[in-house]
Amino acid sequence: MFDAIAGRYDLLNDILSGGQVRLWRRAVARIAGAGPGDRVLDLAAGTGTSSLTFTATGADAVACDFSLGMLRAGRARSSRGPRGGAGPSGRAILRWEPQRGAERTGGFRAMGSRVSPGQQSVPPGQQSPPGQLSFVAGDALRLPFRDGAFDVVTISFGLRNVAGPATALAEMRRVTRPGGRLVVCEFSTITIAPVDMLYRRYLINVLPAIARRTARSPEAYEYLAESIVDWPAQRELASMIETAGWSAVRWRDLTMGVVAVHVARR
Repeated sequence: MFDAIAGRYDLLNDILSGGQVRLWRRAVARIAGAGPGDRVLDLAAGTGTSSLTFTATGADAVACDFSLGMLRAGRARSSRGPRGGAGPSGRAILRWEPQRGAERTGGFRAMGSRVSPGQQSVPPGQQSPPGQLSFVAGDALRLPFRDGAFDVVTISFGLRNVAGPATALAEMRRVTRPGGRLVVCEFSTITIAPVDMLYRRYLINVLPAIARRTARSPEAYEYLAESIVDWPAQRELASMIETAGWSAVRWRDLTMGVVAVHVARR
């Protein structure tokens, strides 16, 4: 389903959210607080657009998604720059391919040079150089990374699409280092009841109608609307995260609760 919409995925996200998705991505990056020397796992990353908000702050990011079509679209866009060098907007691009038997070791064969943390030191007053971005196909229920491999694990608008959200949250905890951070950005429940009622009418009636006119696979956006309506509210999701073993769980509403960003510590 997601492979079929990969080519116009980012454009349609902009249209259907009225441009709000860009603000939400930037908010997630600020809340995650990743910087030079940090490794970020961006799950359900799609074409990697969300991952670029982390590399812009100097962190190295892995864009991981189950959809090969999405990853191919993102890598094709990034490969307009020199191989293993700078892609669009001057961001460093590095491609990786999983090695056989590396599913639980986090081992990858690099197809380009990797910048070490020591090379990323920045003099005071100067902007951090962009981090490196890699694309990896993976299942959120069985991530192809070793234990404690990442400083930050984030998933935006993807936890709803996982067959077992609780299992995925536990797996995210496994690949996060002790003291590392979880950031979950997901559609949620508007805190003002009359506004929430109007929003749900938009989801059920208006959004699919727009998708039928603009998307090649409108059924994907009909599923989107249904999955948002059925998704638990902020407090219920916080309980789910705590049950998976995370601590210090809290959340922040964006756009009146259309979206909520939950954060936690391992």
